[in-house]
Amino acid sequence: MIIFPILLAIVLALVGYVVYSVRHSLSYWQDRGIPCEEPDPHSGNTVGLFKTRTFADIWMHTYKKFKGSGPFCGFYWGRNANAFVLTPELAKLVLIKDFNKFADRGIYSNPKHDPLSGHLFMMDGHKWRSMRSKLSPTFTSGKMKIMYPVIVRVGEELTNVFAKMQQEDPVIEVKDVMARFTTDVIGTCAFGIDCNSLKNPNSEFREMGRKAVNDALINPLSGFLMDSFPNLARFLGVKLTPDDITEFYMRIVRENIEYREKNNIRRNDFFDMLLDLKNNKLLKSEDGQNMSITVEELAAQVYVFLRAGFETSSTTLSFALYELAQHQDIQERARREVLEVLERHNGEFTYDCMSEMVYLNQVISETLRMYTVLPVLNRKCLVDYPVPGHPKYVIKKNINVLIPVAAMHRDPDLYPNPDVFNPDNFAPEKEAARDCIEFLAFGEGPRNCIGMRFGKMQVRIGLALLLKNFRFSVCDKTPIPIIYDLRTFTVNSYSGIQLRVDKV
Repeated sequence: MIIFPILLAIVLALVGYVVYSVRHSLSYWQDRGIPCEEPDPHSGNTVGLFKTRTFADIWMHTYKKFKGSGPFCGFYWGRNANAFVLTPELAKLVLIKDFNKFADRGIYSNPKHDPLSGHLFMMDGHKWRSMRSKLSPTFTSGKMKIMYPVIVRVGEELTNVFAKMQQEDPVIEVKDVMARFTTDVIGTCAFGIDCNSLKNPNSEFREMGRKAVNDALINPLSGFLMDSFPNLARFLGVKLTPDDITEFYMRIVRENIEYREKNNIRRNDFFDMLLDLKNNKLLKSEDGQNMSITVEELAAQVYVFLRAGFETSSTTLSFALYELAQHQDIQERARREVLEVLERHNGEFTYDCMSEMVYLNQVISETLRMYTVLPVLNRKCLVDYPVPGHPKYVIKKNINVLIPVAAMHRDPDLYPNPDVFNPDNFAPEKEAARDCIEFLAFGEGPRNCIGMRFGKMQVRIGLALLLKNFRFSVCDKTPIPIIYDLRTFTVNSYSGIQLRVDKV
């Protein structure tokens, strides 16, 4: 009989501890006198996320409400206290000047049980620095030049598919076609396989790529463990990647390695470069570290190449066409430039053509500003950090820092008339006068997007070839204004983007 009161006391004590812990964690910023919005006991400051609001909506709301109150405000992601950056000056300190104090992202990964999670984006500390130094040489302009003809070939296939679709029906849903284009590009360059998803929208590689982005959902208990008790989650083997996705991509990687090594095949693509790292056991970095990688590490890097590369680039291409269809004058100016540059090169789309298409690049940058695919950058504070010039504002060790990139890109103090599509925001003279921290589509500092050159290259090629061959305009099926997908972390349209397409 005495056991029941003891168990009851234990349960009540545990409940009391949880209640106290939650209340204490949700008063973190209030206790320090830092402005913040009153948090919901369950959702913190993310009320309505995935139901009535996108992440970008939440960042924009917080940014507008607290801008001018200080260098940062408090923000609760669930019950976790985060520092929400409100000024370009603090963003620059975090990303560049004091980078070593904010070098980590603090995102959960578990390479032991979930090998595809062991990629560069999620790595921290020495592991990140080591992998970054290994991969950086694979993304130089020289390596991009080697892969360039491969992407042009896929781009030409894109125009062939568009021409065939246009003959059948001039109204085309461009979002899916752009996703198939970037899937084929990355399937070729990262995995070394011809996916043919442009010709076959239901190809296995396209379907698994779609699943990798849309179906890798985390159940609430796993999410709670990863956020609040990451070491326990790793001990329990909690995974980010579903087993069928892991099995598919690991099989593709192993088969590709075996085929290339057995037949001495070289394609001068990203996979070849990673394969060189795997096989060169004698390669050392400047500090004497071994530069080779394992099969699992190789697979993780090509997997994140797919995750980060195909969705961001296809989304940018889709929104660029969406805006150009609404602004015929901008579209015609971009098309004239493309045709003039190609004429100077005797009709051949060479690598040097990309840098000469100045206005086209302005169109892409403006698209990235208005539709910033990754609307927030996150960093983890590694030491107690008093914000210079603001002694009251201290970011404590292990506090996560949020930089609301999409909100900054729509700030009228940084970009006049920020909701109007205007590529002249990125005219050479304006870019020269602008602080680099005011445009963060690819991040900034030592931990910026390592694949930036590749991403820009495939978007430039795809957009230039389409403008050369087709004219885009709105139709009665075009969603104006755009309706955003509430279910994703990134900025994306809810439904397809239907445009009228005519041959030039």
